[in-house]
Amino acid sequence: MSYRMLIDGALVDATATDDVINPATAEPFEKCPRATAEQVDQAVAAAVRAFPAWRKDEAARRRVLNECATAMQARATDLGTLLSQEQGKSLEQAIGEVFGASMWFAGYAAMDTAPEILQDDDDKRIQVIRKPLGAVAAITPWNYPIILLIFKLAPALLAGNTVVAKPSPFTPLSTLLLGEILKDIVPAGVLNMVTGGAHVGAALTEHPDIRKISFTGGIPTGKRVMESAASDLKRVTLELGGNDPAIVLEDANPADVAEGIFWAAFQNSGQLCMAIKRLYVPENLHDPLVEALAEQCRSVKVGGGLEEGTQLGPLNNKAQFDTVRRMVDDAVKDGASVAVGGEPLSRPGYFYPPTLVTKARGGMELVDEEQFGTALPVIRYRNLDDAVRQANDSHYGLSASVWTSDVARGEAIAREIDAGTTWVNQHFDVNPLAPMGGFRWSGIGRENGRWGYEGFTEVQVLSTKK
Repeated sequence: MSYRMLIDGALVDATATDDVINPATAEPFEKCPRATAEQVDQAVAAAVRAFPAWRKDEAARRRVLNECATAMQARATDLGTLLSQEQGKSLEQAIGEVFGASMWFAGYAAMDTAPEILQDDDDKRIQVIRKPLGAVAAITPWNYPIILLIFKLAPALLAGNTVVAKPSPFTPLSTLLLGEILKDIVPAGVLNMVTGGAHVGAALTEHPDIRKISFTGGIPTGKRVMESAASDLKRVTLELGGNDPAIVLEDANPADVAEGIFWAAFQNSGQLCMAIKRLYVPENLHDPLVEALAEQCRSVKVGGGLEEGTQLGPLNNKAQFDTVRRMVDDAVKDGASVAVGGEPLSRPGYFYPPTLVTKARGGMELVDEEQFGTALPVIRYRNLDDAVRQANDSHYGLSASVWTSDVARGEAIAREIDAGTTWVNQHFDVNPLAPMGGFRWSGIGRENGRWGYEGFTEVQVLSTKK
């Protein structure tokens, strides 16, 4: 199949292409167009031209969002199959991602965006009005390429902005197929999709006509995005990942919490910004919980995304595969032990089984940094205050969870953790109405809910003397 970019309502070829790798085979399986600087300029110019008309009709924007949701659902199997091939996740999870993303479109189509009334009396009426920014850029990662794009598109379009989207070069094809699906629903120029590597991202972030950059990805790239935005004071939203701690309290039942913790750590093969990446366990529960988690690791089926029964797929790319393998190996050299897993599967592709690393501690890269893969360090603790201190001892602060049989106590501990979202007896429960974002290096700004919408707007105060 030939994949083309969406620019000004038309599907556009490129003179150069890049290979897209299937992570289940580690071999190229498709070609992706590589945008030129001129094509990026064309996409931005189209977005700028489309903005004045698009911003005027909110009812039409809501209709378009609902139609986008319906169109995605109608092509969910096609989108999900391609997503599974290029990202690695199971077909069931890929189709689920598409359906979940469509619900974000529908949710924003129904959102109340009425002005906030500060005063309305016989003397005057003061309103806070939200106005669109203009042409904005959406730059997305490879772990959840469809839903993380819709996290940006739905509020941006509802607010009246026009968009140029750039997916990760590891997973560009599902985004291009989405562009093809939405081409005849969204007016020309309102949504544009360009593909390529860092040069395309730089051309977008530095473009003088882009008024905001919404970026999800790694910290080093996020810092460069912010530097690019500073020259002309572009607005930014940065979601930069996390090193999420989970604290198990001494009153938890290992049999009750093991499955929830397992999937919170290893969903999408651990390639999830909000996954559990550090597990703090009291001494009295350490051995039974590790064994319960190890049993989960042994029972899950690891395989290609399109293989029947697959629950966990490969890591997405060789760099990530090498990172996870190195972190585990270095932890073992530094005194840690592998309770289960710890070696790549002997088959083609980037397969690393779910791995538990015990005797882990702060100072190990596997504990201090975001591994973003199928390896979970387990840290034993004696004192709960010390566990909370260790959980907060990070330059990340995206999310965290507490696991306990005493919900009130769990909520009290959760409030002590410095993270954008904290959960009790669950993890990665993301709601379209709730803001998502982090403290410190985990990012700037929030996505989802009213907060996500407001992030694509400027505030105007309208004060009227009666």
